[in-house]
Amino acid sequence: MNLDMERFLNLKTHPERLTAEEAAWMLGYAAHEIPILIAKNLLKPLGHPAHNGPKHFLTAALKDLERDEKWHSKAADTVMEYWRHKNGRKQDSAESRQSSRLQTQTADSES
Repeated sequence: MNLDMERFLNLKTHPERLTAEEAAWMLGYAAHEIPILIAKNLLKPLGHPAHNGPKHFLTAALKDLERDEKWHSKAADTVMEYWRHKNGRKQDSAESRQSSRLQTQTADSES
């Protein structure tokens, strides 16, 4: 656990508005997983931030989610499915490159 995260989690009271990184710490996710949860409408940032702008979250809403078992289950499934799909694409791409190499080698050896 990094020092900033430890200090944040040990605060007696948190600010009313948290950054995406702080929200991730509070909910037990990695900062890079917050955009996945936002995209699947499992987390809603405050206001209407730009797509590539910083996102902030209401602490009270995050505390409600923190205790919601159904939400955590959906969030965990969503993150797991995202990485399964992303890694599957890598695997499919690697397999297609391998099969094209084999076809090229077979064609070369037949010539």
